[in-house]
Amino acid sequence: MIKLENLTKIYRLNGRKKVIADNITAVFPTGEAVALLGRNGAGKSSLLRMMAGSMLPTSGRILSTGRISWPVGFAGAFHKELSGEQNVRFLARVYGLDTDAVSDFVQNFAGLGQHYYLPFRTYSSGMRSRLAFGASMAVPFDTYLIDEVTAVGDASFRKKSTELLKQRLCTSSAIVVSHSLGTLKRICQSGAVLENGKLYYYNDIDDAIAHHSANMEAAES
Repeated sequence: MIKLENLTKIYRLNGRKKVIADNITAVFPTGEAVALLGRNGAGKSSLLRMMAGSMLPTSGRILSTGRISWPVGFAGAFHKELSGEQNVRFLARVYGLDTDAVSDFVQNFAGLGQHYYLPFRTYSSGMRSRLAFGASMAVPFDTYLIDEVTAVGDASFRKKSTELLKQRLCTSSAIVVSHSLGTLKRICQSGAVLENGKLYYYNDIDDAIAHHSANMEAAES
């Protein structure tokens, strides 16, 4: 469970104010995959980062039960001078996991070959994403924060990623951001729409998609 209490996030740039979260109070329940919908720039990724603890709100707080992932596929926490293997082993130690088991899992899943033992700074963006996704799936989180992760890699890797993600969601919760409404309908049971700093929660994913689609149509007219 993740609970937002009077959550507010305001950006200020060149004297202009943008409100990402406007005193939001909401509960993301345990045991469900929840789609997080909103137009580009609405603040979906910022909301995920606040839930992950990598971004502070302007005011309010976020409460949770269980262990929450960083945004799945996010590679920003890896040290550029360490190899993929060294980064993954460090991550395993942080979470108190078997370093050999985690490293073997990520190495096999990411399919980086000898690049796994080279410095992270030498990786292409695709390689970084593959390593980050594998590392995310190697840690048994109670809630996964997912931001367009199934777009990573070629068709074969995307299929493998989606299948593994579905396995994880049999026993874990998730909050999922994706531009693919079909993907959201396959993965999620409920949904929330972020619009102008307000969050609208729906128990049925179809109702959330209908709200989001209406917002998109209104913006285009």
